[in-house]
Amino acid sequence: MFKKVFIVFILSTYTVFCSAQQVRPAKSSEIYRELKTLKNLPKVLYLAAHPDDENTGLLSWLVNDRNVETGYLSLTRGDGGQNLLGTEQGAALGLIRTHELLEARKLDGAQQFFTRAIDFGFSKNTTDTFKQWDENSIIADVVWVIRKFRPDVIICRFPPTAAAGHGQHAASAVVAEKAFKLAGDKTAFPNQLKYVNAWQPKRVLWNTFRFGSVNTTAENQLKITVGQYDAQLGMGYGELAGLSRSLHKSQGAGTQSVAGIKTEYFSHVDGEPAKTSLFDGISKTWTKEGSPDIDQALDKIISTFNFNHPDLSLPALVVLRKKVMALKDSDLKKDKIKSLDHIILSCAGFMGEVVTNRAEAVAGDQYNFRLNMISRAESPVVLEHIKWLTQSEKFNRKLAKDSLISIQQDIQIPADAALTEPYWLAKPPANAATFSVPNDTLVGLPETDSSLNVLLTLKIGSENFQVKLPLSFKKLDPVRGDVVEPLRIVPALEVKFTQPLYLVKENEDLRVSLNFKVNSDKPLSNGRVNLMYNGERLGGGDLQSVNGKYFTVDYIIPKTKLASIQSDHLQLEANFLADGIAYDKKQVLIQYPHLPSLQYFAPALVNVMKGDIRANVKKVGYIEGAGDFIPEFLRIAGIQVDVLKDEDFYGNVNESGNGTQNKLSQYDAIVLGVRANNTEKKLGRWMPFLWSYVKGGGNLVMQYNTNQDTTVDQLGIYNLRIANKRVTEENAEVTFLNPNHKLLNFPNKITQNDFNGWVQERGAYFPDQWDAAYEPLFEMHDTGEEPLKGSTLYAKYGKGNFIYTPLAFFRQLPAGNAGAARLFLNFLSAQKN
Repeated sequence: MFKKVFIVFILSTYTVFCSAQQVRPAKSSEIYRELKTLKNLPKVLYLAAHPDDENTGLLSWLVNDRNVETGYLSLTRGDGGQNLLGTEQGAALGLIRTHELLEARKLDGAQQFFTRAIDFGFSKNTTDTFKQWDENSIIADVVWVIRKFRPDVIICRFPPTAAAGHGQHAASAVVAEKAFKLAGDKTAFPNQLKYVNAWQPKRVLWNTFRFGSVNTTAENQLKITVGQYDAQLGMGYGELAGLSRSLHKSQGAGTQSVAGIKTEYFSHVDGEPAKTSLFDGISKTWTKEGSPDIDQALDKIISTFNFNHPDLSLPALVVLRKKVMALKDSDLKKDKIKSLDHIILSCAGFMGEVVTNRAEAVAGDQYNFRLNMISRAESPVVLEHIKWLTQSEKFNRKLAKDSLISIQQDIQIPADAALTEPYWLAKPPANAATFSVPNDTLVGLPETDSSLNVLLTLKIGSENFQVKLPLSFKKLDPVRGDVVEPLRIVPALEVKFTQPLYLVKENEDLRVSLNFKVNSDKPLSNGRVNLMYNGERLGGGDLQSVNGKYFTVDYIIPKTKLASIQSDHLQLEANFLADGIAYDKKQVLIQYPHLPSLQYFAPALVNVMKGDIRANVKKVGYIEGAGDFIPEFLRIAGIQVDVLKDEDFYGNVNESGNGTQNKLSQYDAIVLGVRANNTEKKLGRWMPFLWSYVKGGGNLVMQYNTNQDTTVDQLGIYNLRIANKRVTEENAEVTFLNPNHKLLNFPNKITQNDFNGWVQERGAYFPDQWDAAYEPLFEMHDTGEEPLKGSTLYAKYGKGNFIYTPLAFFRQLPAGNAGAARLFLNFLSAQKN
């Protein structure tokens, strides 16, 4: 590794890495900021627990006003959070939130880092958190990021106390302080020193805050004024911060863009105290580092920079590059050459891309690509060489100013090319709280660069530059225009069950269907389909032919096989064996307008609920909230589900102009999706119709809501107050307050066993006060806390029933929890008892 880097430096050639699918020039204002940042050597690392924890206002100010290289280290990718966009949970949600962070960083200009920690959901203190997380492992990851990024100042968002409001928040402060002490210690995590040097930051600070009624700021703390107006941005840093933070769309973290200055407060944690500035005692300049000539050169380049003709700076930048290449500090040299090369290519106005018209490709197959490139510099940029993955071609061709060059080339994808997926999802997690990373040196990276690149050698002045252009997919979208995304490598054959969950009763055969997607143009030999459970083959069959792009095959698992399985929940695995290769993966493709297409692969598994799971309802109305699996679950259970719209409430109007209940009365039950009161803005005018529906004999089941951005003030049919009360221990003991209650006995008998095997949590946002008309069903609590009775409230109203339940059915049902299914179906069947 180090030998190759050394050779690259000797050749005075550096590879320009670009995580985007095109190498494009930055705007002049951005180049100017990068030049000023190149002159400033100090760095800042901001550290917290989750996506959307970062102080985007401070990041924006540090990067754009102070021109300080700044990074945000989020311990997790937000996998345990809630999703306002769709039904993705767990790893899929973490992938979405990772890329929302990357989109936010494109706006505020900071860098982004992560550890291997998995967000396992809300925790109440550090003791609870470190029962899940391996503290030493996370500290090692933070030390690695510190040694690799080499910040001079570390800023924590949270304290290690209850004021953090979340156990993972507090834990981020704990590991930050410990990592600060260890990063400069050569005896700590010595294996890292094969790749990075020990590094000791100057100080750790806590960025104190006012969150709601919690105020941790004080006038004797270090104070910094931020939010100033930036004419090059056309807005203040607080306004930019609002735009950046509002990209956390899955979390519903939309934030106002606030103009005007504000004060940020900082409390000393460790290291040398700061009295007047974040950078007290940090006098790192090129001159102090022994290179006054670099300082002088940068001063001249910055003072003479021409915003209309940035290419006029190229001769001086090429000379500057030689000076930086001569540095003895290899870490500083590698760091600054990367930034300088990006500046030089931007000043040259260079754009390059390698694109095809197919979004997906298979290892070993060949596809036609087009290389597009252009330079806008008066001084010629020379294309000297192209390496098309395995084939090389010499050119020695000058790129005429503002003239596009296109070259067609057939490229064979290497047979050993890995599937396109996030590196942290390529293997099963090490445990429920830690991702498995194939190479420890990847820790910290938000994602990895493509391994499939066309390599250009460009000559600018007397210097050679190697530019990586990833193989990409390009299309013209009628709404979005040009869309350029990573070329996605997929298996030759994908296998998936046609539905995410199956229900099978006792003494019945299980009928399943498999979808097969053929991605390769090459034929596949005949093979065998296997349906497996715990290593035992339960069913399947031979496929005589594999024809077409898509096809579906039905299979039956006999009841005799199922009878031998004692559990009421099992996972079936499917695979297709052909030519000695097992095809056993399904694609998970995530597409939202604000993100690139995201892909990873999961085993071809399906959850099966087995046993006596009864529902005495046939038709359910559903009001959509945030992403929720329940409508799909109910349809799988054989229940008709209609998503209710305006016309369903106002479909019939009498002469007085009042709506009637004819439409709603046809439903055995109506269900409100999770956070419907936060997402459905028409709910306020629908509620009177819903109350009338209940009064006339209907059954209304309302799932959890929060107090943020609500539509209806009075949510329950009688008064109830939602609080941030929750039971985060998924195995917390549950006490039945009235075991004879009809909701616990019809049509399914609910016992303690039905609360076994729950995932992540029992529930959240329990009411803490309610009218006497409500009857609580359960009592539960986390270890050492007061009992909570607000997990399910039942009330009779007129001839009907109202049920408010913040239990986490939206997590349990996709996980195949049969007990949760029985309980939820009982709620729906309340009026049938």
